[in-house]
Amino acid sequence: MSRVILLSDLNSFYAAVECLYNPKIRSLPVAVCGDVKLRHGIVIAANQVAKKSGVRAGEDTIGSAKQKCGELVIVEPRTKLYNQFSGWAREIYEEYADNIESYGKDESWLDISNLARDEYEGQSVADEIRAKIKKTLGITCSIGVSFNKTISKLASDLRKPDATTVISRVKFKEIVWPLSPDKLLGVDTKTNQLLCAAGITDIGNIAKTPVEVFEKALGKNGRTLHRYASGEEKSYVKHKDYVEEPKTVGHIHTTYRDMTTLEDIRHEIYSLSERAASEIREQHYKCRTVQVNIRTNDLKWCDRQGTLETPSYITNNIAERAMEIFMKQYKFTKPLRSIGVRVNNLVPDDTGIQGSFFDDAEQIQKMEKVAQTVDMLRSMYGYDIIQRGNILEDKKLTDIPDDYNRASYRVGSAFFKDA
Repeated sequence: MSRVILLSDLNSFYAAVECLYNPKIRSLPVAVCGDVKLRHGIVIAANQVAKKSGVRAGEDTIGSAKQKCGELVIVEPRTKLYNQFSGWAREIYEEYADNIESYGKDESWLDISNLARDEYEGQSVADEIRAKIKKTLGITCSIGVSFNKTISKLASDLRKPDATTVISRVKFKEIVWPLSPDKLLGVDTKTNQLLCAAGITDIGNIAKTPVEVFEKALGKNGRTLHRYASGEEKSYVKHKDYVEEPKTVGHIHTTYRDMTTLEDIRHEIYSLSERAASEIREQHYKCRTVQVNIRTNDLKWCDRQGTLETPSYITNNIAERAMEIFMKQYKFTKPLRSIGVRVNNLVPDDTGIQGSFFDDAEQIQKMEKVAQTVDMLRSMYGYDIIQRGNILEDKKLTDIPDDYNRASYRVGSAFFKDA
């Protein structure tokens, strides 16, 4: 049976919501940005007027954005409000599909195979959804219609704002293959540069090149990329009630000043590890792997990871392993702008685990009971009711807002010693 998949993308989502709530700025270039005082001054979203001046979310700082557009209106983000709109959009989607899979707050896949026999019938459904979102929420969306998730995502990006774009299986090669590789899901700037350097300048080149070439160069991701370019991606849109088990938990925090000493790093790593440990305990997991992400004050980034001898959700275990990774691998030649701690390879906390010969089982149980008591107190009186002394030594440095967005940086190697 042929599938009909939609990808709905709420256009310039955060900026659109801000313009909706403030009619005076609707005709002006608008960018939603982080707090520059906390050095989070990156453009998170920009409206269409700002985009026409070259302002790019995720790339521009407030300074570079204003250089491109002197009349730019800067607005601070309102996360709770955006979450509300995202939830309202999902309620509309649920009128049309049971299988709905979010791709961030502003994008969702819908499987409407029960409503449409082919992509062109799917176009009518997509147009109806777009009209309902505009009328009900006051913002617009662009929808891609195709036969799988990857190509519907690509289609949604081709025409913006407020448009429906269809890429049928019959027209797939004609429309998609001439496009540059960076139009394809999963191709970032670095991968696109590697492909272009190898003479692969369009998606058709990827599909026509033997898969073994990409697998050798990019590993498992190379095979996935080839499958996407060939139109052979067949993953299902998850059911609306599906809850995915977490694969990684953590935060990356940009501090209000550069970190210049090991004490700065220790304060920040303990603060971040405390957050990560608390979150996996809440979800009843322990972690096997600890990952440290850093970003220097010249905005270059990289990460490294290491394993724990025994899976744990104890802050001390996570933080000390993170410090070991940092001190072993990083050449502390430049101040750090941000640092992150993430925990991976999660296992249920009631899983039978073979402990290390050197583990003190009684001490581990005591530490786990203390952690559970801390969690109980925080659930009753708030997260800040109890804090570690080394975090409080520089509270301004380690302060992470409750709704601070989780993030990750791509892997790099410029500032790590060879392993």
